[in-house]
Amino acid sequence: MSIQVGSVVEGVVTGITNFGAFVELPGGKVGLIHISEVADVYVRDVKDFLKEKDKVKVKVLSVDERGKIGLSIKQLQEPSTRRPPANEGRRPGRFMPPASFEDKLSKFLKDSDERLTDLKRNTESKRGGRGARRAE
Repeated sequence: MSIQVGSVVEGVVTGITNFGAFVELPGGKVGLIHISEVADVYVRDVKDFLKEKDKVKVKVLSVDERGKIGLSIKQLQEPSTRRPPANEGRRPGRFMPPASFEDKLSKFLKDSDERLTDLKRNTESKRGGRGARRAE
């Protein structure tokens, strides 16, 4: 059986590493499920999701000229079970319109004044008072 990009096949997990899992496919070929393609959530350790001798359905993502086969479990999941991308908003349920240039400038000036005040206060305390003494 020829392994083609886009096809869905069933295989057996033969090994687990810190970067993914190796799966034996029909015909004796071996492919790799990269850690980023194991699940739709953050995967710290592949062993939390897979173990050796597990039967898994995988989608073939790539086959390069050296015969390396890239696989995915994540891409077989239904879109309804997928979470929205993490960068879609920092606080769920709140919509913050983009700040105008004037708002950004105002915030920058306020932050800058606060930092400058803190810097002056720290510098004066290290000099022992009101700053450098001038010869009169």
